[in-house]
Amino acid sequence: MQQTLDADIATIAKISAVPTILEAVAELTGLGFVGIARVTPTSWHACAVLDKLGYGLEPGSELDISTTLCQEVQHTHCAVIIDSVSESEQYRDHHTPRIYGFESYFSIPLYRPSGEYFGSLCGLHREKAELNKTATRNTLMLFADLISRQLASEVVLDEAQAALSDEMKTAKLREQFIAMLGHDIRTPLSTIMNGTEILRLRAPESLKPLLDTMHRSSHRIASLIDDVTDFARGRMGGGISLNLRHESHLETSLQQAIAELQSVFPQRQIVAELPQGIALFCDAPRLVQLLSNLLKNAIIHGSPAAPVQVEVQQANGMFELSVRNSGPAIPEEKQAQLFKPFWRSDNATGGQGLGLGLFIASEIAISHGGVLEVISTDNATTFTYRARIAGPVQA
Repeated sequence: MQQTLDADIATIAKISAVPTILEAVAELTGLGFVGIARVTPTSWHACAVLDKLGYGLEPGSELDISTTLCQEVQHTHCAVIIDSVSESEQYRDHHTPRIYGFESYFSIPLYRPSGEYFGSLCGLHREKAELNKTATRNTLMLFADLISRQLASEVVLDEAQAALSDEMKTAKLREQFIAMLGHDIRTPLSTIMNGTEILRLRAPESLKPLLDTMHRSSHRIASLIDDVTDFARGRMGGGISLNLRHESHLETSLQQAIAELQSVFPQRQIVAELPQGIALFCDAPRLVQLLSNLLKNAIIHGSPAAPVQVEVQQANGMFELSVRNSGPAIPEEKQAQLFKPFWRSDNATGGQGLGLGLFIASEIAISHGGVLEVISTDNATTFTYRARIAGPVQA
């Protein structure tokens, strides 16, 4: 019971308009006490109070329900509005006005979203007040209806927040599971990959095509695991983790990434302009991963009639790596979606991955303090990773 009461008081407290409503009612009527009460067949508790008469009530204060007129309102679901107790045949001898010493009084029912009675908007004063004037009465009814509607809104909001909290907890558990699953799969996958390599060296020529397919498939599985694991770790830890070190010949690692993609897509031409002695303070494997993701994206979505171009530049304290492919322009509304996780184009096929490549590439760029940008025209699309060079590296 106490837990439910505390929740009801908290619900009223969360309605930001309540203090303003109480002030407005007091100003409209001239009453010295205005409040919102939670009323049940056996209890009366204050939820919000504007007390200029010194009754000493505050949120959570309790009155004996039998001493209040709100008990009558709870039974009949009808408002009680009294201009003058002493002039009222019905209430002049009632015990409630004598107990609390008021002359004017009102109590209007409030309802939950389900239609269940919640309590009342009530007020009183030690002197006569003209509460039954049409304008005043209608305004009081309007304020009570407004509070009831706000109760409904707060319930909907609480339910939405609870559902969101549950979903966030579920999402966190799901990401933890994905990260652990990715880690646990690596061991048996490594065994398969090592075994395939041994068989490729010893198997007869007739089995080479099958083993080559197994080799490519196992590496594709490893790549998918890396993508999903990076995504999960990034979501849980706030970004891609890096192992930064000084690289004096980064072009060697980048060239290896290009060669691997060229072997997977031998029908596509990749033209690379990589200067010698690229010196950078970075996580080289991560930048290789960034380049690999951009290259795969360019090969899959670019025009096969033109080569994919890779270019690295270092000038004015900036490092730039760009990948350009020919083909139709990417619409502006889709460019904003490219770096979001699991986003795939409308014409994507099942063999084009999970839609994490560009997202992870962008996260790698951000973790390096850089940025990954796209420029798309009618003739070509270019993805450019740009970052400030941390400092000189001795080759």
